[in-house]
This record gives sequence, structure tokens and C-alpha cells, in this order.
Amino acid sequence: MQATTSSTPAVPAVQLPGRRPLLTRKGWGAFCAALLAVCALAPVLNLWVPPDSAFHLSDYAVALLGKIMCYAICALAMDLIWGYTGILSLGHGLFFALGGYVMGMYLMRQIGTEGNYGSDLPDFMVFLDWKELPWHWMLSDSFAATLILIVAVPGLLAFVFGWFAFRSRIKGVYFAIITQALTYAAMLLFFRNETGFGGNNGFTDFKRILGQPLATQEMRMLLFVLTGCTLLGFFLLARWLVRSKFGRVLQAIRDAESRVMFSGYSPLPYKLTIWVISAMMCGVAGALYVPQVGIINPGEMSPAASIEIAVWAAVGGRGTLIGPIAGAFLVNGAKSWLTVVAPEFWLYFLGALFIAVTLFLPQGIAGLARKLRRSGGEARPLAGAQAEGRSPAAKEETRA
Repeated sequence: MQATTSSTPAVPAVQLPGRRPLLTRKGWGAFCAALLAVCALAPVLNLWVPPDSAFHLSDYAVALLGKIMCYAICALAMDLIWGYTGILSLGHGLFFALGGYVMGMYLMRQIGTEGNYGSDLPDFMVFLDWKELPWHWMLSDSFAATLILIVAVPGLLAFVFGWFAFRSRIKGVYFAIITQALTYAAMLLFFRNETGFGGNNGFTDFKRILGQPLATQEMRMLLFVLTGCTLLGFFLLARWLVRSKFGRVLQAIRDAESRVMFSGYSPLPYKLTIWVISAMMCGVAGALYVPQVGIINPGEMSPAASIEIAVWAAVGGRGTLIGPIAGAFLVNGAKSWLTVVAPEFWLYFLGALFIAVTLFLPQGIAGLARKLRRSGGEARPLAGAQAEGRSPAAKEETRA
């Protein structure tokens, strides 16, 4: 009797997705072109092309583009927390302003005795009859300490706030409301003269940074290049984050947080980490913004300022990284033009733009561009197929 052996069917091996490159070849080409434009083209057009030339980049344009690039960093930070994690924050203007205030404190100390009162204390402290610096100004004369505090102050506040908020599982509109309330409370605090932050006027009349005068064309261009490189560096960092395992978990939390918990992941450390990173990015943006604009006051903490950051991300396209950057340039470029031509209509335009994007372009400009690219790619094969299906007489007529 012949024994029969039963063979167990082989189980196919699980094929894990391969590691995708950080950028495609076209992406790296566009990135290098942007880096070249920031580091080489803009300085040449501003510093060496004569002012009467059509190709000259004016000092006003340099300051405007530098300011918008700072806003673009905030929009990128908003995209990480809102577009990829699904957490709408209406308080990112607070982190932006905190970074700006840390840099402003250093710049105020750099004025020295060149102020209106000839004192080592800032002018507003002399005016209020203060005799010495408050304790939170003690490290403001050190540039190294300032660089650390630019990211440490927003990061620490974001960590404490996020720990209690995410641990209590506050989400959705409730989280947006409490972030707005936090920003508004901080604005009221900074308006008070006794807090030592300049009150309603804030900090202004900066003279120098690292011993070098701020009001020179070369320094403005150096700050412009530094801001552009920081924006591009943050873009690469954000790209790396969202394409990593950490980023995939963030997107899973955005789409179905309860399923993530059932799969054995705790959302708290992931949400808290990206929340702190996003706050630190805004702090760096605020620190780059202040020496270029020349002023920082509590108005940067207003609820409208934080709402505008969300508008930039929504207009550009959430969950795309490049979209919020484009949205910041588009909205702020339109703001700069419209506030000159018709300043009374700017807020109406901003509200109408946000409503139009919400109703007709839920994926923003980036989603529209992707849709047009796909429709164009589908139209070409369709046209070729139709040409193949024509009769020989029609083909002959077309060739004729």
C-alpha cells in the first residue's frame, strides 16, 4: 500500500513597501532651483544689478519676500499638525510671537546706550522708571542663549499645554477653541506694562545684531538668504517626517485614531511630539521675522493672526507640504497688493477666499493642480486611442 503525503501550500511572503526617496528627480531639481534662487539669484539682482534696471530686486521686495517666507514656515508647521495629524490649532500665532519676542529682547539689549535716554536699560523701562532688568531678561544679552530660547520657550509651552490637552483627549473644535483662548490670554498678558515686554508698543528701533548694523543692504540680504535656507531646510525635515513610520502613524491618527489605539499604539506621544516640533518651527519663524520687519508687539498674538495661518494652509492644500507654502505666498502677496489698492476690502477678500476654497476647493491649490495634471495625463492616452480607432480613410485625411 502506497502512503500518500499531503503537502501544505506555501504561504506567500509578505511584501513590505520599499523605502521611498525623500524627493523625486524632478523634486530635487525644483529644490535646487529654489535654493539657487535664494542664495545666488536674489543677492545678485539686489546687490549688483543697478537700481534703474528692469531686473533689479528692490529692498522693498527683499523685505516683503523675507517676511512672506517667515509666514510660509508657519504654514508648513500648521500643515504638519493639521494636514497630517488632523489637529486644527488656532493658536500658532502665539508660538510665532514668542520666538519673535525672544529675538526682540536680544536686539533691544544690542541697542545699548544709543537709545533716546542714553541708558543701558531699554527705553520703555526708563520711561516706566525701572531701575534694573527683570529676571526673565538676564540671558537676553547672549546670542547663544537667545538661539536656545527661541526654540525652548515655544517648545516648553507647547509641551505643557499639549500634555494636558492630549492626555484629556481634547480634540476637534474644542481643541481649536482652547488654543485660541490661550493665545488671547497671552496677548492680554503681554499688553500689560508690568510684565516687562514693552506693553502695547512692544519692541522696536533695533540697531544691530551680533555687533553689525541692521539697516544695511547687505544685512537685509543676509537675513533674506538665511530665512530662505531655513524654509527649505524645514521643508526637507517635514518631508522626512511624514514619509517615515512616525509620519504614517500620524496620518493614521488623523484618519482613525480609535483604530490606532486598538492596534496597540498610544496616540499621545505622537501627537505631543509633532505638536512641539510645529511650535518650535513657528518660534524660529518669529525670530527671523523680527529683525527683518523691525518690530514685535502683542498684535502678533491676536486671534486673527492665528486664523490667517490656518487660512494659508487651507488655501494651499492641507497634507501636501508644498501647498501651504504656496498658499502663504499667494494670500500674503494678495494682501500686500490689495491693502495698497483697496485696503477697506482686504478682510472681505480674505473671508470670501476662505469660503470659496472650503466650498469649491477642499484640497486647496495643490489639489486643483493635481487634478488638472491627472486630467491632462488621461486626455493624452484617450486621444491616442481614439486616433487608433479611426478608419484608414480618416487617418489618410488627417495626414493630408
